[in-house]
Amino acid sequence: MLEYNRCIITVSHSSCSYNEATEEAAGENMAYTIRRIRAREILASGAYPTVEASVELSSGAVGCASVPYGASAGSREASVLVDNGKRYGGKGARRAVRNIEQKIAPAIIKKPYSGQQELDAALQALDPTPQKTKLGGNSILAVSIAFARAAATQDSQPLYRYLRHALRTHGARGMGAPQRHSVPGPMMVVIEGGRHADQSTDFQEYLICPLSRKKYTERLRIGIEVYHAVKAVLRSRGLSTNVGTEGAFAPSGIRSNEAPLKIIMEAIERAGYVPGKDVGIALDPAASEFFKNGSYVLSCEGKTLSAAHMIRRYKRLAQTYPIISIEDGLAEDDWEGWQKMYQVLGNDILVVGDDLTVSQKQYLERAVALDCVNAILIKPNQAGTVSETLATIAFAIRSEIATIVSHRGGGDTNDTCIMDLAVAAGSLFTKVGPSRGERVEKYNRMLRIAEELGA
Repeated sequence: MLEYNRCIITVSHSSCSYNEATEEAAGENMAYTIRRIRAREILASGAYPTVEASVELSSGAVGCASVPYGASAGSREASVLVDNGKRYGGKGARRAVRNIEQKIAPAIIKKPYSGQQELDAALQALDPTPQKTKLGGNSILAVSIAFARAAATQDSQPLYRYLRHALRTHGARGMGAPQRHSVPGPMMVVIEGGRHADQSTDFQEYLICPLSRKKYTERLRIGIEVYHAVKAVLRSRGLSTNVGTEGAFAPSGIRSNEAPLKIIMEAIERAGYVPGKDVGIALDPAASEFFKNGSYVLSCEGKTLSAAHMIRRYKRLAQTYPIISIEDGLAEDDWEGWQKMYQVLGNDILVVGDDLTVSQKQYLERAVALDCVNAILIKPNQAGTVSETLATIAFAIRSEIATIVSHRGGGDTNDTCIMDLAVAAGSLFTKVGPSRGERVEKYNRMLRIAEELGA
């Protein structure tokens, strides 16, 4: 149990209320044979294409998955293969589609797989490059998730239960005390800046986290009410309420990176809640985006700061506002700075790695060994397969590192697998914007899961 700014959050990779014996038996002695794989180019929320794959098993079970991409991305993420050329400004997905249909499918169809790990191992063998640049991380992940959905359908179980069983095969069995009727809380982006907005803050995201222990429907309602109150506060200050790529407000003309925090504080109170008691605040500065020549350049304030000065700033903000989490507070290669930041902040708030750890076990292992983080953001497309994502989560559980499963800002889709993944992992939060159809659909999926689990 960690104490964060007058509120208490239990960091526990919890199970849900389904029967453990049923879960234990799920997937045992099963064989999954792929009969057919199809792929297609579809549109993502950023108005550029992405890839979608459908996997049909010999049992007749079918799974479909589409892959997002990020406008702000860590340099070590699994690759996104694009066409280049003239179509869609070079960002077409036909090469990814061809790789699925002409290179991946012939190699893996008509063979029995014992489970997710064996299928993903076959996919990794087809492209052993560090960032899956041969076939494209987007091509591989689409097939991996589609297979997971098809396998869950064949087993007559929801995806979150299938993924939880798969997680146990990665060494997460028995980790953490189960909490019945538990689903991750919403962590909502309400103001966007950085790469996600023009003429705005250097910090990329300002988020709210309802802290109530009430059922999920109530926590979601609290977040949405504060989101609408943010809109009212922005209007009262003559600022734009246009919505950005993540479904949050992206006002231009904000003159400091602290100003959005004041707006959010006012919005929480305007919505009838107490900051720090009912609702916490999270930051994602995405510092790699403004790290230049060894310094942190805050353009909207006309300041250039060292890592030590950035850490002091975060400390002051955490003492002034009910901040419970800071993600990517420093640049992805500033390992020494991360160590110092964790020393200063790690006992009080979540110090979250994203660009630093890119959902990959090897980087999380380094971050844990160096005492850089106590939480990790999880994005499956950073890792490249379902199994690699689960391996990272399993290591986080063993290391008592909190997980937060996240959407992508640049081009997300209506695929909701991350919500099932978050439930399977017992994650602390899901990080998703509160509006735009591709974001709302994820919340609606979690509402259905919460209803199933009585949570």
